[in-house]
Amino acid sequence: MKKNTEISREHLLYLRGARNKSIIVNVIRCAVLVLFLTFWELSAQLLWVNPFITSSPSRIAKTIADLYKNGSLFLHVGTTLWETLAGFAIAVVLGYSIALLLWWSDALRRISEPYFVVLNALPKIALGPLIIIWCGTGSEAIVFMTVLIGLIVAILNMLNGFMATEKSKLLLMQSMGASKLQVLTKLVIPSSLPNFISMLKINVGMAWIGSIMGEYIVSKAGIGYLIVYGGQVFKLDLVMSAVFILCVLAAGMYALVALAERLLIKNK
Repeated sequence: MKKNTEISREHLLYLRGARNKSIIVNVIRCAVLVLFLTFWELSAQLLWVNPFITSSPSRIAKTIADLYKNGSLFLHVGTTLWETLAGFAIAVVLGYSIALLLWWSDALRRISEPYFVVLNALPKIALGPLIIIWCGTGSEAIVFMTVLIGLIVAILNMLNGFMATEKSKLLLMQSMGASKLQVLTKLVIPSSLPNFISMLKINVGMAWIGSIMGEYIVSKAGIGYLIVYGGQVFKLDLVMSAVFILCVLAAGMYALVALAERLLIKNK
């Protein structure tokens, strides 16, 4: 009994140490960010750098406040956000489904895999003019670009996860008479959960790249539109403000995926 109490105390100390270490890491992260922003602001105020070119945190805050006051902030943020989320969701669901189909059919996988690799290497921006002709000049073209960029990544990541299932476990289930559907649902899909989470994290970045790239090509509103417009009229404060908003949104979306990862692992 005494031995169990000592082990429990050691475990408690370990958890406390891990929690303290996590707190220290978060504090250092915040301190680095504050120091960077402070140095950036001082550099602009003291004219160590040209604030017209580099902008500054205070100028960015003022520009965002102006966008809020004239009512365009939520229009641009909302436009890009729904395009990104729509493209992300379609790419993930469609990519996962196609990867399942390719795992199910060995012949189909061997035929199509080289084409997916080539499509993944293709610069999607080269298809911009075609996408405009196919989808028009509205948000549909931007969502299509987002899906196009994330889809192949989702397929290849999930297919690698499905194919990485331990052969010994596959042989064991097959020797016990399990059907292919049972192998898929009881072994392949559960064992590919880390790959699924990794695919989600990668596709967060791909989705934002796709939506912003699409807005570079054709858009009337959105964060990408603000970046393009600000660059054309040399309003670099607007460009930096749009980039800052983009960073916040992308970080928030990644944080949601990380939260989902913790919940899935906790309930596994």
